[in-house]
Amino acid sequence: MWIALIPALAWGSIGLISGKLGGNANQQTLGMTWGALLFAIVMTVVAPGNFLANNNWQLWVAGILSGLFWSLGQNQQFHAMKAVGISKTVPISTGAQLVTNALAGIFLFHEWTTTRQLSLGSLALVILVVGAVLTALRDKSANSSEQNEDWKKGTTALVLSTAGYLGYTVVVNLLKVDAQAMVLPQALGMVAGASMFALGKDAFKKESFKNIITGLVWGTGNLCMFQATAMIGLAVSFSLSQTGIVISTFGSILLLGEHKTKKEMVYVTVGSLMVIIGGVMLGLLK
Repeated sequence: MWIALIPALAWGSIGLISGKLGGNANQQTLGMTWGALLFAIVMTVVAPGNFLANNNWQLWVAGILSGLFWSLGQNQQFHAMKAVGISKTVPISTGAQLVTNALAGIFLFHEWTTTRQLSLGSLALVILVVGAVLTALRDKSANSSEQNEDWKKGTTALVLSTAGYLGYTVVVNLLKVDAQAMVLPQALGMVAGASMFALGKDAFKKESFKNIITGLVWGTGNLCMFQATAMIGLAVSFSLSQTGIVISTFGSILLLGEHKTKKEMVYVTVGSLMVIIGGVMLGLLK
């Protein structure tokens, strides 16, 4: 059971680790994909059976496209973190991903077919939206928390990030490939996409190489997610992975010094809890 908590710990720490390692959004994304590719190569060499058994053109098309979409999602999420801070970006991004993936499941894959799924799912979506809005609320009586925020840039980045992450998951489901076998093609697509974003933008600096650590952490979470899904099912493992927003949201406040007033701390706390609750409800419907 404990292995199901590792994805939450790993993915929830990504923003904090990259924030400490430094670099711009393009360098962080590129370095992270290098680490993810290294992890994928080692994983494929150590346990090649699943990859070889499923090696076909659909696997490579789905993997590379999924990786390209992921690079867009992660790159723009890093841009949003720079614009409005990690503590606001992560809950909003998580909520938006859960909502859009749920809607894709409804309209593209017809996953909600019963009255219970439609009623509880709709309630979960409302909770997610309200929670995401709460995390972005400002204390109008204080200006200190607003001075470094660029919501115009942050909103654009969050929209693009959500679109990227949506494509990252939808492609895999549309082409019906084995997610664990796809790790290597996906990592190659991630590197290709990140390289395009970083081209001509000081890509090969020490910050990019330092962020390989971020990619290794992401890869660890990815592997443990596969293992947890096999052990306890997708619904529970998916739900537990959403608790990682607690680490990233409050870690950025405590470790990276993102300032919050008392009122804003209440907004962020309640909003984050609502995103987790909504995510758990959606996970239990799968």
